[in-house]
This record gives sequence, C-alpha cells and structure tokens, in this order.
Amino acid sequence: MILYLHGLNSSGALLKAAQLRAALGPIEVLSPSYPAHRPQAAVAALTAFLQRRLGEHSRPEPWLWVGSSMGAFYGRYLAQRFAVRHLVLINPALRPWELLAAYRGETFTTASGERYLVDGALIEATRLYAVEESAPEPPTTLFLDQGDEVIDWRIAEAIYRDRARVLSFPGGDHAFAHLARALPIIRDTYWALG
Repeated sequence: MILYLHGLNSSGALLKAAQLRAALGPIEVLSPSYPAHRPQAAVAALTAFLQRRLGEHSRPEPWLWVGSSMGAFYGRYLAQRFAVRHLVLINPALRPWELLAAYRGETFTTASGERYLVDGALIEATRLYAVEESAPEPPTTLFLDQGDEVIDWRIAEAIYRDRARVLSFPGGDHAFAHLARALPIIRDTYWALG
C-alpha cells in the first residue's frame, strides 16, 4: 500500500495523486486530503487516518509513503510514530519555518480556495513537528528538481547525501516536473519491499 501526502496548498484529489494511481496500479494508493496549512490539524487528521487504516488490516502490509513538499515534512514526522517500510520525499520542505517566512500574509489553498493567514503563529507551529536531521528514519529515496523555485534543493541533498538514495534532476520546478521518471523507481521500490 502506498500513502501519498500532498503539499501545502494541494489536496489528495489533485494531479499528482491521480498520476501515482494511474502509473502504480494495481498497487493501492491512498491520498487523503488534510489541512496541510494548519500543522496541528494536519498531524491530527493524518494520525487518525493512519490509525483507522492500520486497524482495518489483520496483517501488516508493506507501507511506502510518498510525501511532496509539506507532505514530505509531515511524512518524516509521522514515520517516527508509524511503521513505514520506505519513505519517498519529493522536493521536501524540511525546514518550513524558514520557507514560510517569505510568504507572510493572506493566501489561499489552490485545492479548495480556503483563505488563511501565514503569520508567526503558523510558522512557529511547524517547528512542533520537526524531526532532527540526524534522527533514524526508514530507508528513504529523495527526488529533487534543481530548478525548484520554492525550496533550495541543496538543503535536502546535503542532509540526505550519505543516508538515502538521492536522485536530483537538472531544471524542473517545485511541482516536480520529473515525476514520470520517478514513478518506475517508486513502483520498483514498493515491489522490492515484498
């Protein structure tokens, strides 16, 4: 089973989740929508979702998580609390408190149009879910677009260089233009979990 965690202003029903489903069938791809722009509510919603899903299965399944941007941030945090066999991070927001400072003010989610305020309280709330950069993690694959206009790809590359499979692509963007190249790798990684 694959769990896809969307980014800050997205949802589990948008393009990337659909592309994962189309390319990875017959593997079940779960892509819950959650309020990624509200850290406490996001973690609570994802925790409840995972607890429900884990309770539905009598035998453990090989879980692979794919997190994009803020979804990667929440995925890292939740991987410390739930059994994950492999973590895939796409253009991860590893230090959102640094990123969000440039976006202070009112904004909205592109998925639902919900307006919200990026302020000091929201920025500081992300720190509650930070994972130490040296903390143990499940086996990890990192996909980076070097042309990411939102997050400096070199931060994640430096953190994961010696502890994960790192694949970085010239060009691209924050939406991750190289998803088509990543999909076979994600599929093969999942099947290798047995």
